[in-house]
Amino acid sequence: MGSNVFQPLLYQCATGLLSEGQITSPLRTLLRRHRSVRVVLGEAHGLDVTRGVVTAKRPDGSTFELDYDHLIVAAGMRTSYFGHPEFARFAPGMKNIDDALAIRRRVLSAFEMAETIPDREQRREWLTFAVVGAGPTGVELAGQIRELATRTIGREYRSIDPSEARVLLFDGAGAVLASFGPSLAAKAQKTLDGLDIEIRLGVLVTDVDATGLVTTTKDGTETRYPARTVLWTAGVEAAPFLTKVAEATAVPQDRQGRIAVEADLSVPGHPDVWVIGDAASRDGLPGVAEVAMQGGLHVGGVIRRRVAHPAEKPAPFHYRDLGSAAYISRGHAVLKLGKLELSGFLGWVLWGAIHIAFLAGVRNRFATLASWLLTLGLNRRAERAITYGDPTAAEQPYP
Repeated sequence: MGSNVFQPLLYQCATGLLSEGQITSPLRTLLRRHRSVRVVLGEAHGLDVTRGVVTAKRPDGSTFELDYDHLIVAAGMRTSYFGHPEFARFAPGMKNIDDALAIRRRVLSAFEMAETIPDREQRREWLTFAVVGAGPTGVELAGQIRELATRTIGREYRSIDPSEARVLLFDGAGAVLASFGPSLAAKAQKTLDGLDIEIRLGVLVTDVDATGLVTTTKDGTETRYPARTVLWTAGVEAAPFLTKVAEATAVPQDRQGRIAVEADLSVPGHPDVWVIGDAASRDGLPGVAEVAMQGGLHVGGVIRRRVAHPAEKPAPFHYRDLGSAAYISRGHAVLKLGKLELSGFLGWVLWGAIHIAFLAGVRNRFATLASWLLTLGLNRRAERAITYGDPTAAEQPYP
């Protein structure tokens, strides 16, 4: 791992509001004062619990080994296409900085393509953006694309009107932000309707290609939506390394590939190996950042006490739900804090305060706040630089 990434704001990087540097901090910088900590860059791909060794790949493909006394696995999850990995070629997910920059390139390039295409129907395809998944990430991404089109770049083009861009939001559930409860879900949908975001609920996306997607309803009705930009936020599955952990420790994985853990988050039969965050499966723990943060603190405490008192029984992990939040549009956010539900302007202000507080590093907090104020005051998004073409074109042709 090379940097700490604040995933809840990836969508703002993807839509030009924040730079990747504002939501990441190099781990070497964060840990520079801890002389006992060594940071290395590599992709873990092998585990030998008998020898206490993790095998990792360097960027050039060569491998190296790391010995451990205590191993904490925080590999996280990746985008799931529900058995259709071929969709990834046309519908990128958003789990890391590379994903966010790829989405930024696609979104901004779509407007540039439309500017130079004379055919009205072809322009309409390029100005249609389809977001699959109406959870927090999908809702936030859809809202930001719509705000980008209507508030930021509306006067910058001559042949097209960016505000005519269509944003479609698809989900198999019966409500947007269903996990927030019916009241906040209804308020979120009302705000999305006010932004002219077209919501299609109760449908499954069953095909995606370079020019659009196909949805299927429960009764089997299929509908095709032409859209040159399809973005996927609908599901998650385990990172590949978790399969290696399961094989090495002989423990089961659930349907999403998460590792079943003991009460203290250790792997059954292996008290020196822990799995934390959304990679761990126990008691219905939600796949949110707060679970990973609290889990990391808990396991750190367990190891510290074990070193000091080897015979002491490890304490069980107790998750404290600090609430959920989703940004919908300027002046509108929803927060669920236990029984307290907030929405509208107050929810938006608290959403901003919470996210600023959780960013790593003082510089990132001030830089992010400055970017938000610039956007609010001048309707500008400073992070809109894109490269010409697609750097991944050799593997994933850009339509």
